[in-house]
Amino acid sequence: MATGRFVLDKGRTGKFRFNLHSTNGQIIATSETYETKRAALAGIAAVQKLAAAARIDDRTNAAAAPAKKATAKKSPAKKAAAKKSPAKRTAARKTSARKAPAAATG
Repeated sequence: MATGRFVLDKGRTGKFRFNLHSTNGQIIATSETYETKRAALAGIAAVQKLAAAARIDDRTNAAAAPAKKATAKKSPAKKAAAKKSPAKRTAARKTSARKAPAAATG
């Protein structure tokens, strides 16, 4: 009987990772990176132990996971304006409405 296999690799950074390959050779799972080979082998052992008895948590049912409401994106200018309090916005308008005094020429 053909079985899947774990392939342990060491990357260019010197860290270790493993891939779980199916019987046809396709990668079906990829691990996080591990600092040591020993830690990566412990990760493989954990997957071997836990996957055999793992249950399926199907979250594709609409009743189980409510859909998120779509939110309209604000422009950066509107975001900045929304952060200012009403008093600060009024003061900012008054300041920008004033003209700088004309320099005396002579």
